[in-house]
Amino acid sequence: MITFLKANNEAHFTTIAFLATTIWEEHYTPIIGENQVAYMLQRFQSAKTISAQVKEGYQYFILMFKTTAIGYIAIQKRDSSLFISKIYVLKLERGKGFGKNALHFIETKATNLICDTICLTVNKNNAVAIKAYEALGFKNIRSVVMDIGNGFVMDDFVMEKSLK
Repeated sequence: MITFLKANNEAHFTTIAFLATTIWEEHYTPIIGENQVAYMLQRFQSAKTISAQVKEGYQYFILMFKTTAIGYIAIQKRDSSLFISKIYVLKLERGKGFGKNALHFIETKATNLICDTICLTVNKNNAVAIKAYEALGFKNIRSVVMDIGNGFVMDDFVMEKSLK
């Protein structure tokens, strides 16, 4: 049974930052390289940054399987859409339906917040994630390249799922 622990204190943010480092170093290094992974972890996935994002209206949740943290999500309402900023599961826990459960949790949140759509960005080279999102009803609506500083860019697809 998976549960979703709302992150609201420094211990939670530290747990998420630890999960981020573990997941990102394993999964994203082959896709975007070691230097960009290190930069993005420091800039976007540190406990300090997560705390600041929560103050700006992001909601973070730790995915708990029994008593173990196995992943995390971050969402933010943007007009009539719920934006999935982050959705990550540890490698050893992938393929067990936890990501799908997290997306169902997010969909319920979106419905409760009276959102028409759910959207996310995904790296263009993250074929496994793209396929999973498509299987869950997300459509690729456009490409976006964002300069994130230090000579790095995020080269992503924007994907959206209609809730109507």
